[in-house]
Amino acid sequence: MRLKLLLPSQILIDEPVQKIIAEAGDGSFCLEPRHVDFVAALVPGLLMYVPEAGGEVFIAVDEGILVKCGADVLVSTPNAVRGDDLATLRETVEERFKQQDEAERLTRSALARLEAGVLRRFTQMQE
Repeated sequence: MRLKLLLPSQILIDEPVQKIIAEAGDGSFCLEPRHVDFVAALVPGLLMYVPEAGGEVFIAVDEGILVKCGADVLVSTPNAVRGDDLATLRETVEERFKQQDEAERLTRSALARLEAGVLRRFTQMQE
């Protein structure tokens, strides 16, 4: 099978794999090369796959869609973080969440300043 994990701005993974384990709304599932074609809505959680060379690779994914069509498995998600082990992945995800929270806080602050400026100008126009 060939796994392609697509983010809005890049292709995070494009490699041959032996097995994929992911989580949908009704529980976890495993895909192997001879499985029938399949579509699933993914929930935020872990996606694990076994590369052809062996070992395990873990990916923290946001919600998304997984489509298996023939030998291709496409996963589309807005956010994903790759890690070789769960401890490292957890730290990476926590750091990414902190960065996103800070960026969202700065965006909300800038938006509040813009709104205040617009209201102040409307008030000045009425005078």
